[in-house]
Amino acid sequence: MRTLHFWLLDPFSRQVRLVLEEKSLRHELQLEVPWERPDDLLSLNPAGTTPVLIDESGGGRRVIVESRAILEYLEETTPSPCLLPGGPAERAEARRLMDWFDRKYDGEVNAYLLHEKLEKRAQGLGAPDPAALRAGREHLRWHLDHMAWLLEARDGLAGPRYTLADIAAAAHLSCADYLGDVPWDEFEPVKQWYSRVKCRPAFRGLLADKLPGVPAAAHYADLDF
Repeated sequence: MRTLHFWLLDPFSRQVRLVLEEKSLRHELQLEVPWERPDDLLSLNPAGTTPVLIDESGGGRRVIVESRAILEYLEETTPSPCLLPGGPAERAEARRLMDWFDRKYDGEVNAYLLHEKLEKRAQGLGAPDPAALRAGREHLRWHLDHMAWLLEARDGLAGPRYTLADIAAAAHLSCADYLGDVPWDEFEPVKQWYSRVKCRPAFRGLLADKLPGVPAAAHYADLDF
């Protein structure tokens, strides 16, 4: 059995959840509240962050920490279906885009929108800062424009098929979409791509997420927006 320690609107946890579902790997979910620094999470990951995967399948107990390490571990231990392209250059492009979303998008969008709307509320740090929200939304539009440019020539973000790059992007965008901050109608290529991703069976668990006190946008779970 596998157990994933996660938080509902953590985009890094969401990437791992999507891959576990895409690979049809049986697992249990253990919800954590990272900012409360729970002892069980700290014992697994001294950084106190999610996701953490405990894999006890096949004998033994392996603790894998942080999303990129977990995704690579799952890709190596369960290579089918393959979620990386076949050639070295294509794999490099998929990894580049994963890094883009995990670092650049996260620092320019999540650091504003998720922090202001979720983390400050949960930690009692006061009301959202309107200037920070505006900055996050402006950055989000820039990223959507870049995605639209990529998708004009590709069916997936990294090439002709669905890869870990699409999973990383969808996991991050799904958090902003939960909050109702994605202007989908202004970026049609991205909307069409996300609609295809959203319809995948692996996405159903994310669409069912409900964060207490923070309802999802009305269209969040609607496959037709």
